[in-house]
Amino acid sequence: MKLHGQYMRLRAHYGSTDEVSATLDELAAILGCTHRNALNILGKMTRQGWVAWTPSRGRGRRSLLRFMAPRDDIAVQSMMLAMERRDAVSAAMEQIRSHAGVSALQDTLQSWLLAYSGHHAEMRRDRVIDTLRLPIRQPLHTIDPLHMNLLAESFVSSHVFDGLVRRGAGSEEILPGIAHAWETDETRTNWTFYLRKEVLLHNGAILDAGDVVYSFSRLIQMPRGRLYSFILRDIVEVTAMGPLTVSIRLKAPNELFLSFLCTSRAAVVPREPERSGESRLVHKPVGTGPFKIAELNREFCVLEAFSHYFQGRAQLDRVEILHVPWDAEPSAADSGSPFHIIQNPLPEESASLSRTHTETSVRKFITCNTKKAGPLSDPAIRAEILSCLDGINEPDGGTGATDPDGGSGATGPNGVSGCSGMSGGSDPHHLAAVGKTASLPGLSLRIATIPQYAADAELVAKKLAGRGISAAIVSVPPEEFKGAVRMEADLILFSLVRDRDEQLRLFDLYQTLAEHVTPQIRSEIEAGLHLIARESSHAARAEAFRRIEDRLIQERELHILYEKPVETAYLPSVRGVRFNSQGWIDLRHVWFPQQ
Repeated sequence: MKLHGQYMRLRAHYGSTDEVSATLDELAAILGCTHRNALNILGKMTRQGWVAWTPSRGRGRRSLLRFMAPRDDIAVQSMMLAMERRDAVSAAMEQIRSHAGVSALQDTLQSWLLAYSGHHAEMRRDRVIDTLRLPIRQPLHTIDPLHMNLLAESFVSSHVFDGLVRRGAGSEEILPGIAHAWETDETRTNWTFYLRKEVLLHNGAILDAGDVVYSFSRLIQMPRGRLYSFILRDIVEVTAMGPLTVSIRLKAPNELFLSFLCTSRAAVVPREPERSGESRLVHKPVGTGPFKIAELNREFCVLEAFSHYFQGRAQLDRVEILHVPWDAEPSAADSGSPFHIIQNPLPEESASLSRTHTETSVRKFITCNTKKAGPLSDPAIRAEILSCLDGINEPDGGTGATDPDGGSGATGPNGVSGCSGMSGGSDPHHLAAVGKTASLPGLSLRIATIPQYAADAELVAKKLAGRGISAAIVSVPPEEFKGAVRMEADLILFSLVRDRDEQLRLFDLYQTLAEHVTPQIRSEIEAGLHLIARESSHAARAEAFRRIEDRLIQERELHILYEKPVETAYLPSVRGVRFNSQGWIDLRHVWFPQQ
């Protein structure tokens, strides 16, 4: 596969020319190797029939190099070899993409990927094996609920592990999961969960209360700053009351507790992997879910249906998930396209597809660090700076939903780009503040974000530059975002996924945001969250969250950039389309009619 990359590098350097005159020194420089190694590489390519090399005698003399193999063929060969090895697929794609230089090659690779992906059926021992191949844009670092940061990781994890309870489809109803029943006392601090009998793990063992205690003990000991850690800090004790009974005691009542138990973060990770070494938890986890891990690395994940799943076997037999570090979706809708499921389709992509909204949207926002000494401690300057950001839309090619599981955000009543009327525009308080403000040109600000939102940060910096404000962008991985880099920034750019876990995300957001606002606003946020945690009504909690948001917008602590709905398109051949609480397809119910 390395030889394929070297050939692509030579073809990219010389463009469409099939015959060139070159010295060995020039070729060595292109290939980044010694004179001797360049000669060896040419020898290997000649034996493959890729090139014809006619050397001239004497060092420094120009020789004839003729390219015999089309670059498209070599690119596809490289991809096929990478797929067979399954350990360098993303690297091969990036290498081909960086050396391609022409759109024709991109079209060839796109066509190959389209042919590889989608639904495939084959006969094995008189059985039809249904395989769904899905490309994703994020690598899979881990599917361990303790360490997940990316949505792709959460998506896979939700099919491997189960929680004590789960959400009903399209509703706020809490349904049985691993636990078939539960109850709480009058104080709503002592919860008892009754586990199903004979729930099998993927390794054949039977899950018991000790597995649940082990799983929650791991979560309770997790570092501060993880998503939904505010719930975990309320857990005092998790106890096995018997083989199938678990007791969880809270410090204080928290009406978001059951909602938390429905998330992939609270999935039960059995203690069996620990006995065989922690590495098994990362590379080949064992759960109770509808699919078991057959293979897992950063580029490739294979899920196989777990025949003994306690809620019924999946209709798919196998799911292959491939990390593709670039846009792999088709450029136009095609009824024959094997891309049966397309997240956030473009209008031209879905003319012949069925479309459905997943009741999920993604909102990008900016918050101000008013705890930091500097110009943003002045509300008038904040108002004028945020007014510069009206009219920002989603960056070209963005998906708007790249890292929801590691993120949080804020909601607004209008749900429109720029949030006109919420943080600027005709607001009299805003206009009065601007009238008092010194000139903005010359200000230097720092924007903190994560790599997935770098394009949004660049748009913000460009808007500010138009008013003479320089903005340096500091981008760190999601797991580092709640650390010092946030407290050292002036502006903080992140997102909120507005799904059925939205109230959990908002609580997490406002707790984090309270750390970098003025003492008065912090006090108001903490008082509001205290009441929310004890409010049993979902609608009343939503109203309380809205009041916190309105206050932050009023004080120029928060500015909504834009919001984008998450939509899914799929071919009519896909049956059983259902969505989980985060708006992703639930693979357990997907099936394809046999032809």
